[in-house]
Amino acid sequence: MADLLGSILSSMEKPPSLGDQESRRKAREQAARLKKLQEQEKQQKVEFRKRMEKEVSDFIQDSRQIKKKFQPMNKIERSILHDVVEVAGLTSFSFGEDDECRYVMIFKKEFAPSDEELESYRRGEEWDPQKAEEKRKLKVSREGQALEPAAQHPDSGPLSAGLPLHPQELAQRQEEEAAQQGPVVVSPASDYKDKYSHLIGKGAAKDAAHMLQANKTYGCVPVANKRDTRSIEEAMNEIRAKKRLRQSGEELPPTS
Repeated sequence: MADLLGSILSSMEKPPSLGDQESRRKAREQAARLKKLQEQEKQQKVEFRKRMEKEVSDFIQDSRQIKKKFQPMNKIERSILHDVVEVAGLTSFSFGEDDECRYVMIFKKEFAPSDEELESYRRGEEWDPQKAEEKRKLKVSREGQALEPAAQHPDSGPLSAGLPLHPQELAQRQEEEAAQQGPVVVSPASDYKDKYSHLIGKGAAKDAAHMLQANKTYGCVPVANKRDTRSIEEAMNEIRAKKRLRQSGEELPPTS
């Protein structure tokens, strides 16, 4: 009896010591704090999304605004804003080199930014449509001035000087050269009639089509020789006779 009671007591877990109780209490407190922080972070994301939805909705309803720049955000906030903008049917881009300084700009679909405008924002510059239009006109005027001497002196144009031509000018020059050269006549090196004369003969196509003589070297057989003049009864009788002879082992007579 004493041995049985001793074995039962030894198999039972010992009561936790004061140190174990303290460590378990700290683990429970840490888990509770972590859960509370996760809930707070989740609630902050929900509130931030609602705030962004409100700002985007006000931006859409304001007909005077075509774009909107937001304050720098972290990666999670930018992703939430991009999702809100996509759901609203707008266009959004992120700019800035450092992750802490990156910000989001949203645009209405009908006022989507051009490549030049996006490149200006990537360089950290403000977009000025008037300056961009002035630069474009200046570039066009310079290209026009570069093409005028070539039009006045074709032999001393950019092509003869080794300078690159404008794509439109180059296409026009190629069309003029093709028109001067005329249509291109293609002459094959050999005639197919000579190559296949052993098959189609030397005669013309119409004459060869009316020729009724078959070339026996290729195994052609006249249609009249292919017809079977026997009746069905005669053919069946011959088949039965061949079958009986085959079964009896006799030699088959040659067919006529």
